[in-house]
Amino acid sequence: MKESGWQLEHSYADLPDVFYKETKPETAEFPEIVLFNWNLAKSLGLDPRNLQLESSEVFSGNRIPDGGLPIAQAYAGHQFGNFTMLGDGRAILLGEQVAPDGRRVDIQLKGAGRTVFSRMGDGRSPLGPMLREYIISEAMHALNIPSTRALALVTTGEAVSRERMLPGAVLTRVAASHLRVGTFEYAARLEDKSHIRTLADYAIERHYPEIEGENKYLQFFNAVIDRQAALISRWQLVGFIHGVMNTDNMTISGETIDYGPCAFMDAYDPETAFSSIDVNKRYRYRNQPGIAQWNLARLAETLLPLIHDDKEEAVGIAQASLGDFGKQYNMYWQSGMREKIGLVDAEEADDSLADELLDLMHQYKADFTKTFRMLSLDALEDMPLYAVEAFKDWYERWQKRLESQSISVEAAYERMRSVNPAVIPRNHLVEEALDSAVEKGDFSKASKLIEVLSNPYDDGHDKMFKEPPEDEERVHMTFCGT
Repeated sequence: MKESGWQLEHSYADLPDVFYKETKPETAEFPEIVLFNWNLAKSLGLDPRNLQLESSEVFSGNRIPDGGLPIAQAYAGHQFGNFTMLGDGRAILLGEQVAPDGRRVDIQLKGAGRTVFSRMGDGRSPLGPMLREYIISEAMHALNIPSTRALALVTTGEAVSRERMLPGAVLTRVAASHLRVGTFEYAARLEDKSHIRTLADYAIERHYPEIEGENKYLQFFNAVIDRQAALISRWQLVGFIHGVMNTDNMTISGETIDYGPCAFMDAYDPETAFSSIDVNKRYRYRNQPGIAQWNLARLAETLLPLIHDDKEEAVGIAQASLGDFGKQYNMYWQSGMREKIGLVDAEEADDSLADELLDLMHQYKADFTKTFRMLSLDALEDMPLYAVEAFKDWYERWQKRLESQSISVEAAYERMRSVNPAVIPRNHLVEEALDSAVEKGDFSKASKLIEVLSNPYDDGHDKMFKEPPEDEERVHMTFCGT
């Protein structure tokens, strides 16, 4: 299998074994590869042609690739605010692929069977949620939002029992790492300071090697805060709603992870939520920045013994850092929103201009993605908002603001087109692709959708991929499949 390009290492398995358990994937009876990410494979130094000869066996977990050491990782998490000891209940890490450019990434099989952390679960996954993660994680990557990625999707030929019997599948996920806030919460519960220090040192070496000098653990915390502030702002700027922002779903690397009941907002409404398990809308769109800060507070609690020997002093230092999250998030959000409306020379009134637009979009239920794209194209005839007098007034003031800049109006429009997507994973299109695959075994819609989403700023796509859903097509609830 070396001819396939596997260069697997196991730095995580060098940590104390309290952080993982060696675990073999369960055998899939009739594995069949249905989606394979050629471009990602090549960027990781894998040879897709040779890999295809073994793909269904390797990506189902039936065959461990050369150098693989399958483990399930231990972690904890605050789920909807409540602490739980967790771990990889249906995911198995094969190892860390070292790419030709020196990147180290986790190769993980999701849905590969029971582990010691499965509790009452079966360790398997239905096809639908794995296909959703494949589609949306690749779309997020194309939108330049840090994200785990999908390398392959394999159907197992076996049924998985949920509300009904469903076809099973295994997703091969690629991540900068699977270190989570919840991993640090787990380490803290071991009540051994050396474990927290070991984990923090590992995270710094792997994700923040530039950190050096005094109090590197505070620097580490500040770096994670900054990456999360940047990440959440990018979610907000495209209308993405994660759905399960538990601490075990927040990475230390700053990547988006675990696409369960996630969805993209159609009509702009800050109260939008989709997740079937988020009954109180804890993770609705407008709450995401605040939840991120709450999660980071949980990370801070685990790092206090490393930040300062005096607990009160450590708390004060950590609180000061945590208090900067809002400023950092607002900086990223305001910068991104200025880009979305073509402003490059920041002025004090720009924030109000952006807020007024969002207020109008909310009041008149304008589609989030299409509104910004039509502004980028100056295609007023395609904007229902243009019939609204208040919007016409806003538009005239916006045009004057564009004309006052150091770049031309056309250059501003060009910049807008580079950040406002023409296509996103519209919920109704994702559900159509999932239904076709699950009910008919037909992956053509999914394949086409993935192809379209790989070029999100191209206006040449078929109209069906660019238009908001009709009322009868709207998706009001999404499901995670665990």
